[in-house]
Amino acid sequence: MKFLREFKEFAVKGNMMDMAIGIIIGAAFNKLVDVLVKQVFLPPLSLLVEGVNLTDKRIILRHEVLGNAGEKITDEVAIGYGAFSEAFLDFLIVGFTIFVIVKFLNRLRAKSQDTKNKSVSTPKDIELLTKLTDLVEEQNILLKSKK
Repeated sequence: MKFLREFKEFAVKGNMMDMAIGIIIGAAFNKLVDVLVKQVFLPPLSLLVEGVNLTDKRIILRHEVLGNAGEKITDEVAIGYGAFSEAFLDFLIVGFTIFVIVKFLNRLRAKSQDTKNKSVSTPKDIELLTKLTDLVEEQNILLKSKK
């Protein structure tokens, strides 16, 4: 029973829901970036290298060996650097996009935490801490003036 109670507490506090939402959004974002790289960025890049499909680029270490009847005796061994370059481009796009989003969110957070900025509503906890700081400063001034 204690285990179930702990799980219920974990789920209700929002950790599980936040994690699930993040995973779902991450999977959708991954699909978006995959299409962006394969359908938008790679075709013009392939034009620059004379129409070569970058995902098929590889260094062949050992060619496939066929027997007299056409049956495969040994498989081809190759390093698929084209697939790596596509994955690396995916990584760069995802990293840059996350950087831009985090930078935007940090700017919004900084505006919301600035108590002097009245164009954005200040979160309640920051507002209360500011009032508390102001009260402490007033008390310090009063105590210094009594000495």
